[in-house]
Amino acid sequence: MPLFPFTLAAIAPVVLLALGALWGGLWVWAALIYVSIFAFLADEMVARPPRSADPDQTERAANRLSVAIALAHFALLVLGVAAMAGATVLSGPERIAAFLGFGLYFGQVSIANAHELIHRSDRHLFGLGKWVFISLLYGHVTTSHRLLHHAHVATPKDPNFPPKGMSFYRYLPRSMALNFIEGYRIEQARAGRSGRLNPYVTYVGGALGALALSGAVFGAAGVVALAGFALYAQFQHAMVDYLQHYGLARRQLPDGRFEPQGPQHSWNSPHWFTSLMTVNVTRHSDHHAHPARVYPALRLEADMPVLPYSLPAMGVIALVPSLWFRMMDRRAERVLRRATGEVTHDAIA
Repeated sequence: MPLFPFTLAAIAPVVLLALGALWGGLWVWAALIYVSIFAFLADEMVARPPRSADPDQTERAANRLSVAIALAHFALLVLGVAAMAGATVLSGPERIAAFLGFGLYFGQVSIANAHELIHRSDRHLFGLGKWVFISLLYGHVTTSHRLLHHAHVATPKDPNFPPKGMSFYRYLPRSMALNFIEGYRIEQARAGRSGRLNPYVTYVGGALGALALSGAVFGAAGVVALAGFALYAQFQHAMVDYLQHYGLARRQLPDGRFEPQGPQHSWNSPHWFTSLMTVNVTRHSDHHAHPARVYPALRLEADMPVLPYSLPAMGVIALVPSLWFRMMDRRAERVLRRATGEVTHDAIA
């Protein structure tokens, strides 16, 4: 499909957020509404998932848009920190709205786009995605996502896999800690074999440098603002991983290995607007099958498990574990039973 819908959905809030940070007033509220209420209503009012594109025809344009979103992220991060630190004209309520609006954009769009970039083979694109993560004090995900999550998806070795019955509140600290620690162990072992520098030096050093720069320019308030944005974005990324893999475990075979990962091991979302805004991070089954496939070409097939509501809506539901378990446990069981032929596709609702 053409890149214009992705461009409109992902870039429009950049303009609103920038105007909101500088001038406040209606702009800051419009930005918050765009990335929250408007996105939800657009998803619910138009039930038509975006068509998949030919990867050969769209790869260059998709990469250009990803670069534009990444560069916009760095500009917005400076503006957001400035606004939170009191360097612009925002009032108290406007700062709250700005924090939520900027934070939602960083967590939903910036991180989704950085995730896209770290899967590119071009070292410049990969490096750009890595530095987006580092700017959000989250550089280690560049390692853990590729070398832990993709390697061990839907197994106990995957820090981002929540087994059925695990609440988001139990999942969050476990996932955050293991992604950092296990990612470090992998990179330390690789560094020992290759003699190169462990990239965690860059991840941690870059994060400290970003905090120091924020402090030098905007004082202690700048440090707090950057840390606040980073934690909010990281929380949202952890939530998305929780939503997209909850309960869909790979079977362990008699020889101790796990069955090959397949479409039945990731939840997807067909909701059109948030799919566009988050550069198709919602098409997760196909992403795991083809990690290098550019986002406009990701497919959503009939046999792929689908969440009942959009990712943002499901994120709210996951904050109430009893409601989440009631909605998702039986769905997860039916998806896995269908994969073994025990239940038909039509039985999953």
